[in-house]
Amino acid sequence: MNPSSTTIRLTTAQAIIRFLANQFIEIDGTRNRLCGGGFGIFGHGNVTCLGEALYSYRDELPLYRGQNEQSMGFAAAAYAKYHLRRRFMFCTASAGPGTTNLLTSAALAHANRLPMLMLCGDTYITRLPDPVLQQLEHFGNPALGINDAFKAVSRYWDRITHPAQVIQSLPAAIATMLDPADCGPAFLGLPQDVQGWAYDYPVELFEEKTHRIRRQAADTNEIEDAASLLRSAKRPMIIAGGGVQYSKAVAELASFADAHQIPVVETIAGRANMLATHPLNIGPIGVTGAQSANLVAEQADIIICVGTRLQDFTTGSWTAFDKSARLISINTARHDAGKHLSLPIVGDAKLALKDLGNALTDYQAPKDWTGFAQQKRREWDKYIVRNTEVANRPNSYAQAVGVVNKLCDRRDRIVASAGGLPAEIAANWRTLDIGSVDVEFGFSAMGYEIAGGWGARIAQCENDADNDTIIFVGDGSYLLMNSDIYSSVLTGKKLIILVLDNGGFAVINKLQNNTGNESFNNLFVDCPTISEPFDVDFASHAASLGATAESAANPTELGEAFKRAKASEKTYVICMKVDALDGWTEEGHAWWEVGTPEVSESESVLQAHKDWEATRSKQRTGV
Repeated sequence: MNPSSTTIRLTTAQAIIRFLANQFIEIDGTRNRLCGGGFGIFGHGNVTCLGEALYSYRDELPLYRGQNEQSMGFAAAAYAKYHLRRRFMFCTASAGPGTTNLLTSAALAHANRLPMLMLCGDTYITRLPDPVLQQLEHFGNPALGINDAFKAVSRYWDRITHPAQVIQSLPAAIATMLDPADCGPAFLGLPQDVQGWAYDYPVELFEEKTHRIRRQAADTNEIEDAASLLRSAKRPMIIAGGGVQYSKAVAELASFADAHQIPVVETIAGRANMLATHPLNIGPIGVTGAQSANLVAEQADIIICVGTRLQDFTTGSWTAFDKSARLISINTARHDAGKHLSLPIVGDAKLALKDLGNALTDYQAPKDWTGFAQQKRREWDKYIVRNTEVANRPNSYAQAVGVVNKLCDRRDRIVASAGGLPAEIAANWRTLDIGSVDVEFGFSAMGYEIAGGWGARIAQCENDADNDTIIFVGDGSYLLMNSDIYSSVLTGKKLIILVLDNGGFAVINKLQNNTGNESFNNLFVDCPTISEPFDVDFASHAASLGATAESAANPTELGEAFKRAKASEKTYVICMKVDALDGWTEEGHAWWEVGTPEVSESESVLQAHKDWEATRSKQRTGV
């Protein structure tokens, strides 16, 4: 490029990477590169052109070689979650199955409103070599391809059919990923020929730019309407969701609750909004919640929902609240703020909580109501002590959670996802520090645990390398996706992984039994196509991937192994069997709607259907 020139000639792929390398973000007064790098598996469709462009920026945008595209997406989602949506990673995959492997992780990022950029190979725009390897042909629509499937799981989607498109598309993708209301994954389909085509780009496109997250102030009328309603509350309650952390509003939440003496309950995504010892933290709410939180929710008359999308595990499929209860919803997303006839406050939680507090002046919840909530929390705490006690029953998830909770450091990060562990951690974990728990339950994706732990560890090493990333994973998720044990060892990103083996998909077996069905095809011993079930040697398998690994016979041995894992400098895997039938936390659950057969030859199934439907009368029907 001539120094006096106003343009620079680059390929499409080079322009994309050069643009990303020059995007920065200001976080708490510190300037960081917006894109932390990427995860990639090369193949035809991304190696020759995008790979060439990435090589030139391998220091600014480190590329982590993945083992599976789906796990790369999970890692990118966990990275973004650790950084509270203020930084993101890209994922690049080849045309065909490499790209379609990203669909599940894109759906996870979409459900959880997490930024992730997908740079995926596509078929040739010219169509001269059609049909190419791994191309799906639609006879009546040659423009339709597999990448169109990502429209349903992306907040921003584009196919780059000309190099000039990136001038508009790249800033739009960044704006979407950083928008508090519309945040989610962005997808760019990159045809193999277009990636290598050159264009004279304006140099201004590649100037360094510093982004800041927008804070939208709430409408004053919405604040006053909410304050007027809240002043009439006799039994107010706050539901604190994941948006509290994304807004960095945890201090404002605690200040608001303290000033007005309003009990607070947490969603799964909002776990670790408050310390376990905070006097107004009444526990986790919903299907996977605490008895204390659900009892308070049943009696609350005004419910302030902060940064939550109110999914069914939070609301007990909308049976957790009295039908006459009124909702006030603080959310940057208008869609979420108006759910179930809520009185909406559309705006940033940090600002809105301050404004609502000022409008409430000296209002405080009645002392007997706050005292009732706190008493229920004390009762729940006593139950958790008993529930996590070692040797009080056969090996259980709760015992493993309790052992780790007592031995881990305050700033260690906890990661879990699908199966029975999200409920067991939500119910039994006592928060030691703000923002230290990542229980992915927005999409409940099996396989997130180890891959997400790796992504979280990459982010953690940027800020807090002295502490550990601790992963709870069941045998089902481990068998589905475990190759990032190898990734963590290769990249020197130490993980502590607890594999809790219950012999199959035990939580689904529990649901099967609870709805009157016989155990079938969930636990290995109940699979009619399995001739002879056998135990997997998870420790040996993990060791073959480069980790230090051992098995523990009981929670006491697990605790001793955990101490060794803390002292280790590389990924450490601890395996323990847990009871598939009696190893569950029994108290604290809310109703959850599941489809049950209206007609069956089984009396137990019919009775379960009647019992399930009998509780539907509590369900709110407001949209």
